[in-house]
Amino acid sequence: MIKISKPSGIEAHVAIIGGSGLYDPDMVEDPVEVKVYTPFGEPSDFITVGKIKGIRVAFLPRHGRGHRIPPHLINYRANIWALKSLGVKWILSISAVGSLREDYKPGDFVVPDQFIDMTKCRTYSFFDGAVVAHVSMADPFCEDLRRKVIGVSKKLGYQVHDKGTYICIEGPRFSTRAESRVWREVFKADIIGMTLVPEVNLACEAELCYAVLAMVTDYDVWAEKPVTAEEVERIMKQNVERAKNVIKEIVPMLSGEPSPEKCSCCRALRYAIV
Repeated sequence: MIKISKPSGIEAHVAIIGGSGLYDPDMVEDPVEVKVYTPFGEPSDFITVGKIKGIRVAFLPRHGRGHRIPPHLINYRANIWALKSLGVKWILSISAVGSLREDYKPGDFVVPDQFIDMTKCRTYSFFDGAVVAHVSMADPFCEDLRRKVIGVSKKLGYQVHDKGTYICIEGPRFSTRAESRVWREVFKADIIGMTLVPEVNLACEAELCYAVLAMVTDYDVWAEKPVTAEEVERIMKQNVERAKNVIKEIVPMLSGEPSPEKCSCCRALRYAIV
């Protein structure tokens, strides 16, 4: 287990990492902004700590407020370390993605169950030595949390896909048409984004239950369909409001401790330390 000291008097049980379009923690009651110091530098922004329906939550905008940090320069280690230091047990990541499938349409939600890493220049682990850890990423997301997110999304009447492979590219550029066809036709990925890795890796090393609510904003360039910035912005705003509704419904379901019987996230280091 990674030993992390908590900031005095501040704690949270559930964390929400807000992706593109979700920067404002207006769903959090009695908010307090907290600056957390980590051995890896500063997180993306101040962390807003408060309550949603009586449950202590921490909200962190992944790109910083105003979207000032590109995906390849996010301090992922500082972000996950900071949330762990606040006592967080569950992390729900909100992420905007492109679609690699006709039936995963703009406006849909996807709760991925697998990922492919095509990033190149990121720092992927807390374990730089002298302690070495090889965590299993066979099932990279918390199945218990995934099922809860899917259930809430369906209950609210949203179109949600309960499986999907998320291919994470380096960014900040988008794919070429040739690359996009490879991701779709050769790799058989379903959605594409730039921020899942190494966030998911680090959450696993920190033994935190982690899942993603991916919001499809457009088709990737394989489709060769014209996509306007106005259309993407409209869909993103619509998705953000829906994501907030999911957050409000799911947080009360996470009041308890993660169960080792339902997922392995909370004991990921048990057999990983060398």
